[in-house]
Amino acid sequence: MLLASSLLTTLLLPPFGTADAASPESGHRETLIGHGHRIILIDAGHGGIDGGTSHGKILEKDITLAISRKLFLLLRSDGFDTVLNRFGDYAPSEDNRWLRSRSRHMRDLAQRKELAETLPASLVVSIHVNWAKSPVKHGPLVLYRQEGRSFMLAEAIQEQLNTLYGTQADPVQGKPFYLLNRISAPTVIVEAGFVSSPADREKLTTPKGQEALAEAIATGIAAYLMEL
Repeated sequence: MLLASSLLTTLLLPPFGTADAASPESGHRETLIGHGHRIILIDAGHGGIDGGTSHGKILEKDITLAISRKLFLLLRSDGFDTVLNRFGDYAPSEDNRWLRSRSRHMRDLAQRKELAETLPASLVVSIHVNWAKSPVKHGPLVLYRQEGRSFMLAEAIQEQLNTLYGTQADPVQGKPFYLLNRISAPTVIVEAGFVSSPADREKLTTPKGQEALAEAIATGIAAYLMEL
């Protein structure tokens, strides 16, 4: 487990391929959109005692971590300054520095929010997994704050996930969610699929499916940044 101070020190090191990305011949996205001063924060949902939603022995916290790690590596390899808030099975609240509260849930949310502000993050993508009573309900959903840039980010990611899933969903405003309301940077919550859906579980729980999800989200992030 990385403590907050070492987390910031470690993850703010130059991204993989930075020297190559600076070259006009490299073809990396950095030369196209000048994102060297933008920090992308990936929030791997849940962790530790907080398993999130589940299906049998399949836990949301494990799926979100797997997808987030793959997304982190994809973005870093393309030259994006990217931070992942957890690399293992622990809750950010275990290293809380910002909020004294008896509520573990509130400490966890405060840690996630304050990391985004301390970096400071240029955008935040929080990875989660959905669940429904009916196994028929499936597909990705991106939630956004009622703010133009957050909507643009959500729309770009939703479009790529729709292509992957063969769906036509629109992003949805996520009014009650703490991170959407408290983080100042454009922030979205990506519900990568329904763990309750047999069709979605194939993508959510296999390395190939997780890689495809990470690639779709990364492409959406890049498309958003290129529009700015």
